[in-house]
Amino acid sequence: MKPRITDTTLRDAHQSLWATRMYTEDMVPILERIDQVGYFSLEMWGGATFDVCIRYLNEDPWDRIRTIKKHVQRTPLQMLLRGQNLVGYANYPDDLVDIFVSKAAEVGIDIFRVFDALNDVRNLEAPMRAVKKTGKHLQACVVYTLSPVHTKEHYLSTALSLQEMGADSICIKDMAGMISPYVCYELVSLFKERLDIPVQLHTHYIGGMAIGACLKGVEAGLDVFDACSGPLAFGSSQPPVETLVRALQRTKWDTGLDIPLLFEISNYWEELRRKRGYERGVTRITDMKVFDHQVPGGMITNLVSQLEEQNALHRIGEVLEEIPRVRAEFGYPPLVTPTSHLVGIQAVFNVLTGSRYKMVPQEVKDYVRGFYGRPPAPIDPDVQRLIIGDEEPITCRPADLLENKFEKTKEEIKDLAESEEDYITYALFPAVARKFFEYREKARSGEIPAVAATIAAEPEVKSVSGGQTGKPGTGSARRVSRSSAEDENMDIDDIKDLVKILDQSDVNEILVETSGIKVAIRKGASGTAISAPEGEKSSPFRDSAGAEAEEAEHPANLIEMTAPMVGTFYRSPAPDAPPFVEVGCRVKKGDPLCIIEAMKLMNEIEAECDGEIADILGENAQAVEYGQVLFLIAPAE
Repeated sequence: MKPRITDTTLRDAHQSLWATRMYTEDMVPILERIDQVGYFSLEMWGGATFDVCIRYLNEDPWDRIRTIKKHVQRTPLQMLLRGQNLVGYANYPDDLVDIFVSKAAEVGIDIFRVFDALNDVRNLEAPMRAVKKTGKHLQACVVYTLSPVHTKEHYLSTALSLQEMGADSICIKDMAGMISPYVCYELVSLFKERLDIPVQLHTHYIGGMAIGACLKGVEAGLDVFDACSGPLAFGSSQPPVETLVRALQRTKWDTGLDIPLLFEISNYWEELRRKRGYERGVTRITDMKVFDHQVPGGMITNLVSQLEEQNALHRIGEVLEEIPRVRAEFGYPPLVTPTSHLVGIQAVFNVLTGSRYKMVPQEVKDYVRGFYGRPPAPIDPDVQRLIIGDEEPITCRPADLLENKFEKTKEEIKDLAESEEDYITYALFPAVARKFFEYREKARSGEIPAVAATIAAEPEVKSVSGGQTGKPGTGSARRVSRSSAEDENMDIDDIKDLVKILDQSDVNEILVETSGIKVAIRKGASGTAISAPEGEKSSPFRDSAGAEAEEAEHPANLIEMTAPMVGTFYRSPAPDAPPFVEVGCRVKKGDPLCIIEAMKLMNEIEAECDGEIADILGENAQAVEYGQVLFLIAPAE
C-alpha cells in the first residue's frame, strides 16, 4: 500500500520555525500548485494560527480558511484542534466547542485533528462529538512522549478508547521528535494489529530522527505521515517532503508524487523565506538534547522569543535543565500546548526569580487544581502544597464545571461584532479580539493619524535581529525624522500616535529623532514600550501612555515592589473588577497587588511584606519593564 502525505507547511512548519508569522497573502500565489501535488490533506489552520492572526497579523482567521478553500479544490483542508482548549490555552465550555467546530466545518475544514495534552480522553468527549455531528473526518491523537508512565500499553489503551469514541483515524502525535525509528516501527505495528482504522504519524525533525521514523513507520504499515516543504523543514519543524518522497521512490511504498513539482513549490517558499528574512531550520546541539529536555518544536521557538523579551536568552541552558524537573513534579505531562507552555513558563520563572515556585501563574495553579485534566502521574505532593496549599484538586471532567455562556458573551461585543464568527473569536480571546475589531473598524474608515505620512515617506529600515537593511512591513524597525517647519518639536500626542501606528502594523520598532531627542518605540508580545534607543541616554518618555519620567524620591523606609518581568501591568483581575489595592490599603504578605501579563499568562504579583500601600507607580494596561517600580509599601512595624 502506498503511504499518503499531509503537508504541514501552511500551519505547523511556519509555527515551528517562523513563530506562525506567515500571512495569508504569502500563501495564495502557490496554493493552486500545492493542490496539484496529490497530498492526503493540507494542515493549514488551528494550533497557534488563530491567536497569531488576530494578535499580531491583523487578519481574520476565518477569512484565511475561505481564501485557501477558494484556491484548493482537490485537497482536504485540515486543522489542529486542542481538544476542549479548541485553539486557546484553557478549557472552554461545551457550547462554545459545538459552535466553534460547526462553524469551522461550515467555512471549509474537512479534517479535524483533535488531541488532549494529557491524553485525558474525557477532554476529548465534547470536541469529538461535535466533529461527528458535522460529518467531517475525525482524527484523534495519541500524544507521544517519554516518561516512566508513557508505555506502549498506555498508548494502545488510549488509541483503543479513541477508536471506540468514534475516531475515523488515529494520529501518533510526536510533537518533540522523540520517537526513534525502531520504536516507531513497533508502535505502528502494534496499532495496525489492534486497530481497525488508519494510522498517521506526526513528528518533528528536532532530534534528527524524523526521516528514519517516517520510513520505518511506512515499513510497519503507516497509512499517512506528515512532512513539509524543504525551506520550512528541519530544525524544530517537520521532515522535508522532497527527501521522503525520493527515499520511497521505486519501492513498493512509492508515493507517486511529482518531485519536480515539489521543488517548484519549494523554490517559492525559499524566495519567500529570503524576502521575509526568516532563518532555515537548523538542528543545534540543544535540539539534539531533546531526549533530556523534551521541548517540542513550537515551544522552543517561543521559549527563545520569551527569554529574549525578558533580556535573559543567555539563561536558556538553565531553563532547559529546569524544564524536565518541573515536568516530573507536575506528573509527567506531555509537552504540547497548553501543558508545554505551563511547564515552560514555570521553569522560566523558577530560573529568573532565583527561587523555585516563588511566582506561579494562575494557569499553573489551575493545572495543579485539576482544571486541565488528569495528569499521567500524581503531582509531587510537596510542589502541590507550595502551589495550592491544602486545597483538594478536582476529579471530574474539568469542563463539567464551566457554564455555557456563549449567548451571554455575545452581548459584550455586539457593538463591534459583524458575524457569528466574530462572536466566536471574541469568546475565545476577548481582549485580543476587541483590539482586532477596533483596528479593523479604523482601517476600513481610513482613520489613520496624521503622522502616518511621516513614516510612509521613504523611511530608513533596519532589521531588528540582524541590523540589515530591509523593506517596510517585514518585522523591521523604522527610523522617523521629524523636521516640519510648523512644528519641529514632537510632543506627547505625537508619540501616542506613533504607538497607535506601531500597534496596527507589522513593524516591531520605530526609532524617532526630533530636536535632539531620540526615542525607541518597541513592540513585544506583552505590549508596546517606549525607551531610549540602545546606547542612548534615557528618553523623556516613560511609557506608551506618554507620561513624562520623573526621578523617584521617597522615604528610605518604603519597600519597592518591582516588575519581575517584562509585560503588561493590570491593577485588577478583570476589566470589570475593582483594583486589587488602592493607596492607603493595608496588605498582608502574599496578598495580590496586580497582574502582569507576560508570555501569554496572567501572573499575580504578591506583596512581599505586611504594610500599607504608599504609592502606585504602574499605569493600568501599560507595558512595564523588568525591574520597574510598581508599588511602594510602608512596612508594618
